[in-house]
Amino acid sequence: MNVEHASARLIDGYAHGGADLAPDEVWALESHLEGCGVCRDRLSATVTAGVPAVAALTAAVWSGLEPLLATTVPAPPRRLRARLSAWATPVMTPWLAMVLAVTALALVMDLAGPGSGRVPLLLLLAPVLPVGGVAASWSRGLDPAYELTSVTPRAGLQLVLRRTASVLAVVIPALLAGGWTTGVSAVQWLLPCLAFTALTLALGGLIGMARAAVALVAVWVAVMVPVLATDSAGFVLRTDTLPVWGLVLALGVGVVIARRGAYTVPGAHR
Repeated sequence: MNVEHASARLIDGYAHGGADLAPDEVWALESHLEGCGVCRDRLSATVTAGVPAVAALTAAVWSGLEPLLATTVPAPPRRLRARLSAWATPVMTPWLAMVLAVTALALVMDLAGPGSGRVPLLLLLAPVLPVGGVAASWSRGLDPAYELTSVTPRAGLQLVLRRTASVLAVVIPALLAGGWTTGVSAVQWLLPCLAFTALTLALGGLIGMARAAVALVAVWVAVMVPVLATDSAGFVLRTDTLPVWGLVLALGVGVVIARRGAYTVPGAHR
Protein backbone atom coordinates (compact mmCIF):
# COMPACT_ATOMS: atom_id res chain seq x y z
CA MET A 1 0.00 0.00 0.00
CA ASN A 2 1.40 3.39 -1.00
CA VAL A 3 1.57 5.92 1.83
CA GLU A 4 1.78 9.61 1.00
CA HIS A 5 4.26 11.29 3.32
CA ALA A 6 4.58 14.94 4.23
CA SER A 7 6.71 17.10 1.97
CA ALA A 8 10.12 18.38 2.98
CA ARG A 9 8.72 21.93 3.01
CA LEU A 10 6.08 21.01 5.60
CA ILE A 11 8.54 19.08 7.76
CA ASP A 12 11.12 21.87 7.67
CA GLY A 13 8.55 24.60 8.27
CA TYR A 14 7.05 22.75 11.22
CA ALA A 15 10.47 22.09 12.73
CA HIS A 16 11.14 25.84 12.65
CA GLY A 17 7.92 26.74 14.45
CA GLY A 18 5.33 26.61 11.67
CA ALA A 19 5.20 30.38 11.19
CA ASP A 20 5.46 30.01 7.41
CA LEU A 21 2.73 27.36 7.21
CA ALA A 22 -1.00 27.90 6.86
CA PRO A 23 -3.14 26.81 9.85
CA ASP A 24 -4.80 24.03 7.84
CA GLU A 25 -1.35 22.75 6.78
CA VAL A 26 -0.21 22.61 10.41
CA TRP A 27 -3.41 20.79 11.39
CA ALA A 28 -3.08 18.29 8.55
CA LEU A 29 0.61 17.66 9.30
CA GLU A 30 0.00 17.09 13.02
CA SER A 31 -2.81 14.66 12.21
CA HIS A 32 -0.51 12.82 9.79
CA LEU A 33 2.34 12.66 12.30
CA GLU A 34 0.10 10.82 14.77
CA GLY A 35 0.10 7.72 12.60
CA CYS A 36 3.25 7.99 10.48
CA GLY A 37 6.49 6.89 12.11
CA VAL A 38 8.50 7.67 8.99
CA CYS A 39 7.54 11.35 9.06
CA ARG A 40 8.09 11.53 12.80
CA ASP A 41 11.65 10.26 12.25
CA ARG A 42 12.13 12.81 9.47
CA LEU A 43 10.89 15.57 11.76
CA SER A 44 13.23 14.45 14.53
CA ALA A 45 16.18 14.41 12.14
CA THR A 46 15.28 17.87 10.84
CA VAL A 47 15.01 19.30 14.34
CA THR A 48 18.34 17.75 15.35
CA ALA A 49 20.14 19.08 12.28
CA GLY A 50 18.42 22.41 11.74
CA VAL A 51 17.16 23.55 15.14
CA PRO A 52 19.82 22.54 17.67
CA ALA A 53 18.33 24.72 20.41
CA VAL A 54 15.06 22.77 20.32
CA ALA A 55 16.96 19.47 20.17
CA ALA A 56 19.01 20.47 23.21
CA LEU A 57 15.88 21.51 25.12
CA THR A 58 14.19 18.22 24.28
CA ALA A 59 17.22 16.25 25.37
CA ALA A 60 17.40 18.16 28.65
CA VAL A 61 13.72 17.57 29.40
CA TRP A 62 14.01 13.90 28.51
CA SER A 63 17.09 13.42 30.70
CA GLY A 64 15.08 14.73 33.64
CA LEU A 65 12.00 12.65 32.90
CA GLU A 66 13.67 9.34 32.04
CA PRO A 67 14.63 8.37 35.62
CA LEU A 68 11.11 9.20 36.81
CA LEU A 69 9.48 7.23 34.03
CA ALA A 70 11.63 4.20 34.82
CA THR A 71 10.18 4.02 38.36
CA THR A 72 6.58 4.89 37.43
CA VAL A 73 4.01 2.11 37.37
CA PRO A 74 2.18 2.31 34.03
CA ALA A 75 -1.53 2.93 34.22
CA PRO A 76 -3.84 0.14 33.05
CA PRO A 77 -5.06 0.48 29.48
CA ARG A 78 -8.28 2.44 29.03
CA ARG A 79 -9.17 1.65 25.50
CA LEU A 80 -12.92 2.03 25.94
CA ARG A 81 -12.55 5.37 27.70
CA ALA A 82 -10.14 6.57 25.02
CA ARG A 83 -12.62 5.68 22.31
CA LEU A 84 -15.46 7.40 24.12
CA SER A 85 -13.38 10.54 24.64
CA ALA A 86 -13.12 10.87 20.86
CA TRP A 87 -16.91 11.11 20.66
CA ALA A 88 -17.97 12.82 23.87
CA THR A 89 -16.73 14.89 26.76
CA PRO A 90 -17.69 14.53 30.45
CA VAL A 91 -19.19 18.01 30.48
CA MET A 92 -21.87 16.78 28.08
CA THR A 93 -23.24 14.29 30.63
CA PRO A 94 -25.32 16.71 32.77
CA TRP A 95 -26.66 18.41 29.64
CA LEU A 96 -27.71 15.14 28.09
CA ALA A 97 -29.27 14.10 31.41
CA MET A 98 -31.20 17.37 31.43
CA VAL A 99 -32.39 16.77 27.86
CA LEU A 100 -33.62 13.31 28.82
CA ALA A 101 -35.35 14.74 31.89
CA VAL A 102 -37.10 17.40 29.80
CA THR A 103 -38.17 14.72 27.32
CA ALA A 104 -39.59 12.59 30.13
CA LEU A 105 -41.40 15.59 31.65
CA ALA A 106 -42.92 16.51 28.28
CA LEU A 107 -44.02 12.90 27.86
CA VAL A 108 -45.70 12.86 31.27
CA MET A 109 -47.48 16.14 30.55
CA ASP A 110 -48.67 14.86 27.18
CA LEU A 111 -50.00 11.64 28.71
CA ALA A 112 -51.78 13.60 31.44
CA GLY A 113 -52.94 16.35 29.07
CA PRO A 114 -56.46 17.22 27.94
CA GLY A 115 -56.91 14.89 25.00
CA SER A 116 -55.75 14.73 21.42
CA GLY A 117 -56.87 18.22 20.43
CA ARG A 118 -53.81 19.77 22.02
CA VAL A 119 -50.47 19.87 20.27
CA PRO A 120 -48.14 17.39 22.01
CA LEU A 121 -45.52 19.22 24.02
CA LEU A 122 -42.99 16.63 22.94
CA LEU A 123 -43.53 17.66 19.32
CA LEU A 124 -42.94 21.32 20.15
CA LEU A 125 -39.71 20.62 22.06
CA ALA A 126 -38.21 17.98 19.76
CA PRO A 127 -36.57 20.35 17.23
CA VAL A 128 -34.50 22.19 19.86
CA LEU A 129 -33.72 19.39 22.31
CA PRO A 130 -30.32 18.54 20.75
CA VAL A 131 -29.23 22.19 20.63
CA GLY A 132 -28.15 22.40 24.27
CA GLY A 133 -26.10 19.24 24.03
CA VAL A 134 -24.38 20.44 20.87
CA ALA A 135 -23.52 23.75 22.55
CA ALA A 136 -22.16 21.97 25.62
CA SER A 137 -20.02 19.68 23.48
CA TRP A 138 -18.04 22.55 21.94
CA SER A 139 -18.30 25.59 24.17
CA ARG A 140 -15.50 27.53 25.83
CA GLY A 141 -17.63 28.49 28.81
CA LEU A 142 -19.06 25.01 29.42
CA ASP A 143 -16.06 22.77 28.78
CA PRO A 144 -13.21 23.25 31.31
CA ALA A 145 -10.87 21.29 29.03
CA TYR A 146 -11.49 23.40 25.93
CA GLU A 147 -7.95 24.84 25.94
CA LEU A 148 -6.47 21.36 25.65
CA THR A 149 -9.09 20.19 23.17
CA SER A 150 -8.84 23.16 20.84
CA VAL A 151 -5.11 22.71 20.21
CA THR A 152 -5.10 18.96 19.58
CA PRO A 153 -4.38 17.84 16.01
CA ARG A 154 -7.88 16.43 15.61
CA ALA A 155 -9.69 19.52 16.87
CA GLY A 156 -12.03 21.07 14.36
CA LEU A 157 -14.94 19.89 12.27
CA GLN A 158 -14.17 16.19 12.72
CA LEU A 159 -14.39 16.43 16.51
CA VAL A 160 -17.44 18.72 16.34
CA LEU A 161 -19.29 16.21 14.16
CA ARG A 162 -18.33 13.31 16.43
CA ARG A 163 -19.65 15.06 19.50
CA THR A 164 -22.79 16.14 17.66
CA ALA A 165 -23.38 12.54 16.62
CA SER A 166 -23.05 11.44 20.25
CA VAL A 167 -25.70 13.99 21.25
CA LEU A 168 -28.08 12.81 18.54
CA ALA A 169 -27.43 9.17 19.50
CA VAL A 170 -28.90 9.95 22.92
CA VAL A 171 -31.66 12.40 21.98
CA ILE A 172 -33.20 10.71 18.94
CA PRO A 173 -33.87 7.31 20.60
CA ALA A 174 -35.47 9.13 23.55
CA LEU A 175 -37.70 11.09 21.18
CA LEU A 176 -38.56 7.96 19.23
CA ALA A 177 -39.62 6.24 22.44
CA GLY A 178 -41.62 9.26 23.57
CA GLY A 179 -43.23 9.66 20.17
CA TRP A 180 -44.21 5.99 20.09
CA THR A 181 -45.84 6.38 23.51
CA THR A 182 -47.79 9.55 22.64
CA GLY A 183 -48.51 8.74 19.00
CA VAL A 184 -46.28 11.50 17.61
CA SER A 185 -44.78 10.38 14.31
CA ALA A 186 -41.06 10.79 13.77
CA VAL A 187 -41.91 12.24 10.36
CA GLN A 188 -43.14 15.39 12.11
CA TRP A 189 -40.06 16.14 14.20
CA LEU A 190 -37.01 14.35 12.79
CA LEU A 191 -36.24 16.75 9.93
CA PRO A 192 -36.79 19.88 12.10
CA CYS A 193 -34.57 18.30 14.77
CA LEU A 194 -31.74 17.66 12.30
CA ALA A 195 -32.25 21.07 10.70
CA PHE A 196 -31.87 22.88 14.02
CA THR A 197 -28.75 20.83 14.78
CA ALA A 198 -27.22 21.78 11.44
CA LEU A 199 -28.17 25.43 11.96
CA THR A 200 -26.50 25.39 15.39
CA LEU A 201 -23.28 24.10 13.86
CA ALA A 202 -23.46 26.53 10.93
CA LEU A 203 -24.20 29.58 13.08
CA GLY A 204 -21.76 28.37 15.72
CA GLY A 205 -18.91 28.71 13.26
CA LEU A 206 -19.75 32.42 13.05
CA ILE A 207 -20.73 33.49 16.57
CA GLY A 208 -19.90 30.49 18.76
CA MET A 209 -21.89 27.38 19.65
CA ALA A 210 -23.38 28.66 22.90
CA ARG A 211 -24.58 31.92 21.34
CA ALA A 212 -25.97 30.09 18.34
CA ALA A 213 -27.90 27.71 20.59
CA VAL A 214 -29.39 30.54 22.64
CA ALA A 215 -30.38 32.48 19.50
CA LEU A 216 -32.05 29.51 17.83
CA VAL A 217 -33.95 28.49 20.96
CA ALA A 218 -35.17 32.07 21.36
CA VAL A 219 -36.39 32.13 17.76
CA TRP A 220 -38.17 28.80 18.20
CA VAL A 221 -39.86 29.97 21.41
CA ALA A 222 -41.09 33.10 19.63
CA VAL A 223 -42.48 30.98 16.79
CA MET A 224 -44.13 28.48 19.15
CA VAL A 225 -45.91 31.03 21.38
CA PRO A 226 -48.85 31.36 18.95
CA VAL A 227 -48.96 27.58 18.65
CA LEU A 228 -49.34 27.19 22.41
CA ALA A 229 -51.94 29.95 22.50
CA THR A 230 -54.12 28.46 19.76
CA ASP A 231 -53.41 24.71 20.31
CA SER A 232 -52.66 24.29 16.64
CA ALA A 233 -49.54 22.83 15.11
CA GLY A 234 -49.13 25.85 12.85
CA PHE A 235 -47.49 25.88 9.47
CA VAL A 236 -44.02 25.08 10.80
CA LEU A 237 -44.92 21.60 12.01
CA ARG A 238 -47.24 20.42 9.26
CA THR A 239 -46.09 17.52 7.13
CA ASP A 240 -46.37 19.59 3.96
CA THR A 241 -43.56 21.83 5.25
CA LEU A 242 -41.08 18.95 5.38
CA PRO A 243 -39.45 20.01 2.06
CA VAL A 244 -38.74 23.40 3.65
CA TRP A 245 -37.11 21.72 6.63
CA GLY A 246 -35.11 19.55 4.24
CA LEU A 247 -33.90 22.68 2.46
CA VAL A 248 -32.92 24.27 5.78
CA LEU A 249 -31.02 21.11 6.70
CA ALA A 250 -29.21 21.10 3.34
CA LEU A 251 -28.29 24.78 3.70
CA GLY A 252 -26.99 24.24 7.22
CA VAL A 253 -24.87 21.29 6.14
CA GLY A 254 -23.59 23.30 3.18
CA VAL A 255 -22.50 26.18 5.41
CA VAL A 256 -20.77 23.78 7.80
CA ILE A 257 -18.82 22.18 4.96
CA ALA A 258 -17.97 25.52 3.34
CA ARG A 259 -16.72 26.96 6.65
CA ARG A 260 -15.13 23.78 8.04
CA GLY A 261 -11.96 25.69 8.91
CA ALA A 262 -13.89 27.92 11.33
CA TYR A 263 -14.11 25.15 13.92
CA THR A 264 -10.35 25.14 14.51
CA VAL A 265 -10.31 28.71 15.84
CA PRO A 266 -11.24 29.89 19.37
CA GLY A 267 -14.31 31.79 18.12
CA ALA A 268 -16.26 28.57 17.78
CA HIS A 269 -15.93 28.03 21.54
CA ARG A 270 -17.86 31.12 22.54
